[in-house]
Amino acid sequence: MASRPEILFPLFAGLETLDGVGPKTAKNFNSLQIETPRDLLFHLPLNLIDRSRRPSIRGLDFPAIATVEVTIGAHQPPRMRGRPYRVQVRDELTEFQLVFFHARGDYLQKLLPTGARRLVSGKVELFDGIAQMPHPDHILRPEEAAELPRTEAVYGLSAGVSAKLMAKAIGGAITRAPALAEWIDPGLMAREGWPDWRAAITQAHAPETLGDLAATAPARARLAYDELLAHQLTLALARARARRKPGRESCGTGVLQARVLAALDYSPTAAQTRAIAEIAGDMASPRRMNRLLQGDVGAGKTLVALMALLIAVEAGGQGVMMAPTEILARQHLESLSPLARAAGVEIALLTGRDKGVERAEKLAALAEGRIQIVLGTHAVFQKGVEFHDLRLAVIDEQHRFGVAQRAALAEKGAGVDMLVMTATPIPRSLALAQYGDMDVSVLDEKPPGRQPVQTALVSTARLTEVIDHLRRAIAEGRQAYWVCPLVEESEASPLTAAQARFDHLRAALGEGVVGLVHGQLPPAEKDAAMARFIAGETKLLVATTVIEVGVNVPNASIMVIERAESFGLAQLHQLRGRVGRGAAASTCLLVYEPPLGETAARRLKLLRDTEDGFRIAEEDMAIRGAGDLIGTAQSGLPRFRVADLERQAGLMAVAQSDARKLLADDPDLTSTRGQAARVLLWLMEQDKAIRYLSVG
Repeated sequence: MASRPEILFPLFAGLETLDGVGPKTAKNFNSLQIETPRDLLFHLPLNLIDRSRRPSIRGLDFPAIATVEVTIGAHQPPRMRGRPYRVQVRDELTEFQLVFFHARGDYLQKLLPTGARRLVSGKVELFDGIAQMPHPDHILRPEEAAELPRTEAVYGLSAGVSAKLMAKAIGGAITRAPALAEWIDPGLMAREGWPDWRAAITQAHAPETLGDLAATAPARARLAYDELLAHQLTLALARARARRKPGRESCGTGVLQARVLAALDYSPTAAQTRAIAEIAGDMASPRRMNRLLQGDVGAGKTLVALMALLIAVEAGGQGVMMAPTEILARQHLESLSPLARAAGVEIALLTGRDKGVERAEKLAALAEGRIQIVLGTHAVFQKGVEFHDLRLAVIDEQHRFGVAQRAALAEKGAGVDMLVMTATPIPRSLALAQYGDMDVSVLDEKPPGRQPVQTALVSTARLTEVIDHLRRAIAEGRQAYWVCPLVEESEASPLTAAQARFDHLRAALGEGVVGLVHGQLPPAEKDAAMARFIAGETKLLVATTVIEVGVNVPNASIMVIERAESFGLAQLHQLRGRVGRGAAASTCLLVYEPPLGETAARRLKLLRDTEDGFRIAEEDMAIRGAGDLIGTAQSGLPRFRVADLERQAGLMAVAQSDARKLLADDPDLTSTRGQAARVLLWLMEQDKAIRYLSVG
């Protein structure tokens, strides 16, 4: 394993090696995620104080920071305990007071002798009509005035870390910052007007105007780019390493695909055709496919997946498609079976529920290659499941599966191609951060026949009208969903809001009309309730968000979402996508509890005004932030100190193409720029990437 380059040693020493930082203080820095001088370099200022001198505090808009030269007047020690010590001072135009709490008089007499001149800088405020400067930040003799910088950076602090200590520690870390060879492409540096790394660190910590604190300021933009480039290099190295593992060439004949296309009553969209071509190209190459298929709700990902699975079968192999829940796996079986029959292909479902003889028969048929396509849940990972010749693994709703599970599935066959699908539109910058090691196909058109969904906002005060509307719709033979938020009615009773709403609606609409599905139900009951709704026996399904992903009931044309303001945008968009799948005009009613907060109102109005999932995702990220969007804990999203994924999406895209190009030209990073990039990876603590390099 390669080891950290010597030039970086000073930046990775303990904090206590810096002047003014002892072992105890070093611990206080840890709560700010600062453990080394390197971390201090990336702890950038949040704000800036203007310390430029003025003749007088007169005319200031209080409270304000002021720096003035004063003549020291009388001292007024406190007459009672707990009162402050005051010192009268006079600038060019007016008098005011310096105020000290818990101060020692002898110390202040020495620091501020009556009659002397001093430069003071601090916050001035009015107290009972008198101007005061409590605890000045700086007190200097006139001849020391040059020591006071015109502007001063303001940093995030924590208990035990004062502004003075932080400034001193950062100053010490900056003096250790070495001059490093350049890892950024020279053309890009020139075009953006970025400084070199060391200059960028120095400038970022010495802002002179508020503009210097903006993400677009050259020094900050450069440091953000360094982080993004290191991250994308890591992903590109992972991708290159995966591609070096030999894949299998699976060339389709097109025979089975043609049979399916002939059986469809519509033509695929241009986006579907393009995605199928990209996948076919990957599968025919000797490298392993690692592709993400991103499509908005109802963009027709399932057809693309089936075509990919048929390519595997045409090439003489097998394919597997995995869904996160059994309900979804069964649904895939229902929608794909007629098409598989038309193609003359054997398709089967394998879940944890298969037992005994039936299971043994399925496993034997799989191992002998009689079953060509298998659909299932994570049960297809289990020991004892053997394939005759697995060529392709399709994973539906990627965010439910971890990287380790993806890898486990890939191990099931030699050089298995991998297609990952998600119906959660992800903003481009996030897709690059999370799936930068994959190639991406996007379905950005809706297939013909998908009905637009009318969305309306309804206050809870109008619930009776909503129920009357449902009564009429059900009488016309239509079906509806009613989604409840996950809130307990009370701590004492296990009765969920969904149960209470179910009882209320059953009383209003009649026995046997309303079904209930929620997280606490045993799986068999949940499936039975879903089956009754799919078969049209129940007309209204009351549910928690278990129906959010992939449930397909074409006859359901009304979606009621109760307390819509408590759901995230992406989730609301997913739920709305459950209707508009049949011939009937569909509606989605967002029922909210007034008064609506500003953010909630913005979310619900956006949803009312657009059905474009990608636009919704971009907006969702602007409102909630990147980490929240996919739940940072399990998202595998890197934590950036400088880069801002929400606002620097463009930089992320540049970093990805730059990283891929650098590795294409110099796969082992041995050129001059490649060596510099290795230093960047160590600097950014991308040890994983360095392992990829050394393992090769």
